Amino acid sequence: MDGKTRANIKPGMLVNIVLKKDQRSGTLTEGIVKDLLTSAAFHHRGIKVRLQDGQIGRVQEIVEDDF
Repeated sequence: MDGKTRANIKPGMLVNIVLKKDQRSGTLTEGIVKDLLTSAAFHHRGIKVRLQDGQIGRVQEIVEDDF
């Protein structure tokens, strides 16, 4: 599942995000969603989230959604 649709993402999910500093390289960071920061229902580069460790980035893929 991709992270471009807000309805697919819920707090507690394990996701891979791309941080702002990693946008050029495309390096992914794994973490658990704490907050959804994008209010739009869809975003073409991925929904922006804050992870539980405080990092902020755009969701590229949902790893595990059965939390």
